[in-house]
Amino acid sequence: MTSKILVIGATGNIGKFIVEGSAKSGHATFAMVREASLSDPVKAKLVESFRDLGVTILYGSLTDKESLVKAIKLVDVVISAVGRPQILDQINIIEAIKELGNVKRFLPSEFGNDVDRTVAIEPTLSEFITKAQLRRAIEAAKIPYTYVVTGCFTGFFVSCLGQCHLRLRTPPRDKVSIYDTGNVKAIVNTEEDIVAYTMKAVDDPRTLNKILYIHPPKNIVSQNDMVGLWERKIGKTLEKTYVSEEELLKNIQETQPPMDFEVGLIHTVLVKGDLTSFTIDPSSGVEASELYPEVKYTSVDEFLNQFV
Repeated sequence: MTSKILVIGATGNIGKFIVEGSAKSGHATFAMVREASLSDPVKAKLVESFRDLGVTILYGSLTDKESLVKAIKLVDVVISAVGRPQILDQINIIEAIKELGNVKRFLPSEFGNDVDRTVAIEPTLSEFITKAQLRRAIEAAKIPYTYVVTGCFTGFFVSCLGQCHLRLRTPPRDKVSIYDTGNVKAIVNTEEDIVAYTMKAVDDPRTLNKILYIHPPKNIVSQNDMVGLWERKIGKTLEKTYVSEEELLKNIQETQPPMDFEVGLIHTVLVKGDLTSFTIDPSSGVEASELYPEVKYTSVDEFLNQFV
């Protein structure tokens, strides 16, 4: 039996991929959306696309207990994909799950770094601290969970060759900033692959009360690796400007929110190696590509082909 899945934060950056992936993988899928969000034409169109996939739309919010409890009663698995401002509001999900007792797995909104093993600085650190606080609340409540640690999204990190604060949609063909030495390894995955692994995990006893690390070997790359792959594809050497850690730290201080978070992410991932600074502890974590070798993930090399 496949689980019935509720996605909260369904119209967000990763949420929309989770809803689609859940429905297409055969799960009875429920998407919680705020009725007010339908005034946004883009989100309204997205919700219609969910309906076309057979997804049940539920109106509610994390701060409306009645709608939250009503939604959670219908499902076996709750996946949260809410954004940064709502991380601590997920306490309401924890309380509802504990009160109802019917949910066999909760996946909180993570989909990034391992927040218990971070070497981040502010302003990035605050988000990770908040997510770690939520982990402790889940564990204290003794509700079943899986934490999904994905690394960076390929579309966000590889499309710009690591310069994520520039928000480039296609890799540059003239010049690129290289942070520190450019040799620190990061981990990047497409949203579709993240969801494919997540859907495998929701009913897998091997991932119960564990961290699911999505670390496929071809997607453990440095900034120099990404740039080198791109240069070979376009047959051109980019002009490189090297940005020292000291310069980057100064940039973080001088950058206004919310872009300071993204510059901080560059420091965390590409200078400090936050994603690869540890080995997976088998007592608390499992690696997705080892558990599910049948998932044919998109490598960084393959991802870049679309831009040539």
